Amino acid sequence: MDKAYLVPNPIAPCQTVIIDVEKCVGCNRCADHCRTQTIMPNPVKGKAPIVIYPDECWFCGCCIAACKNDAIKMHYPINQRVFFKRKETGEVFRIGGPDSPPQSYFKPPVG
Repeated sequence: MDKAYLVPNPIAPCQTVIIDVEKCVGCNRCADHCRTQTIMPNPVKGKAPIVIYPDECWFCGCCIAACKNDAIKMHYPINQRVFFKRKETGEVFRIGGPDSPPQSYFKPPVG
């Protein structure tokens, strides 16, 4: 019988989900919660999951919410990065900026 291999898509221009292999324990909770099957379980037990189709990510954050070890970060495209405007002063902040207000649920994007 032939074997099937799970190989990430190397030509994809989008790097949406970034998994820190040092923090990841290979529980595959993120892969179980991924709505688009962008993240697939690694066939090697205890290894970090594989981001197989990064261009199909919806940026929903289910994988981030499922990760108990804070091992996943999301790299949002520039057109999806959120801005905050302080009503009193009119100051504009970007998520993850040096002086941005505290975040509620999601971690700031990378880049």
